[in-house]
Amino acid sequence: MDDYAFRATGLVKRFGKTTALDGIDLAAEPGTVLAVLGPNGAGKTTAVRVLATLLRPDDGTATVAGFDVVDQADEVRRRIGLTGQYASVDEDLTGAENLTLFGRLLDLRASEAKARAKRLLEQFELSDAAGRRVSTYSGGMRRRLDLAASLIARPGVVFLDEPTTGLDPGKREEVWQMIRSMTHDGGTVLLTTQYLEEADALADDITVIDHGRLIAHGTPPELKQVVGGQTVAVRPADARHLDQVATILSAATGRTPDTAARDVLTVPVDGDATFTAIVRRLEQEQIAVTELSLRLPSLDEVFFALTGRHTDGDHQQEAAA
Repeated sequence: MDDYAFRATGLVKRFGKTTALDGIDLAAEPGTVLAVLGPNGAGKTTAVRVLATLLRPDDGTATVAGFDVVDQADEVRRRIGLTGQYASVDEDLTGAENLTLFGRLLDLRASEAKARAKRLLEQFELSDAAGRRVSTYSGGMRRRLDLAASLIARPGVVFLDEPTTGLDPGKREEVWQMIRSMTHDGGTVLLTTQYLEEADALADDITVIDHGRLIAHGTPPELKQVVGGQTVAVRPADARHLDQVATILSAATGRTPDTAARDVLTVPVDGDATFTAIVRRLEQEQIAVTELSLRLPSLDEVFFALTGRHTDGDHQQEAAA
């Protein structure tokens, strides 16, 4: 019996002259969240579609719950839930009618489908809107209903393909809570995302892919070690002191501070002693700060170190800000 909830080895998928997947490996143990991180066009959705039996791989193997996604596709489909980037619910039906319909399509008895729909509506905090047409739902409510639909048959593995795309931060946090709840009873989630903080908040393990190739894998703390060491971030209360702070950071670390973030300077440090020296020098120069932190590198910095660019999701967030 396979110890993994799902596992893919050497997956290859081509569309004409384009290689969408170029020999990637993916695996997750039961009760965990695997985040597949990468920019648009990296191959994330293609990987999900192969694992969900919607595409046949050109090479490599993949199993879900121990069943082969090609030779035993029917068995795989009985054990998975899938939520795409856009809600697949019927806007002309109510929330309860949508979930009941999904249950009936999955061969649940009418009474069982209604009972299951009721429990999921309660779990996803949609009971008050159960009798309303989905066309009246907010974006966050539709996404929660879509997630509920993917759980109607109690799947052991759920594939979530960029489930929070287009949601505002508050609604995204609601979806995050739902995703966390999926693993409480041993369920396994594959989450694709462009949002680095989403992977950091939810994932037990992260696989980074770019141009269809796996470029890194590990836990969030392990990946942050790719950049190495810790980082000091300083935001002076008065932006006119930025040059003076940059001089202090350079003198303490021997490195040129990063000025990519507005009014914030960041620089890698080798240890706590350097951070202490920076704090002491800021006090001596009487430079007031509104932010002063010592932290591990962010996943954004990791992704930049691996690929030389930021994810599209972070560009979208910066534009929105």
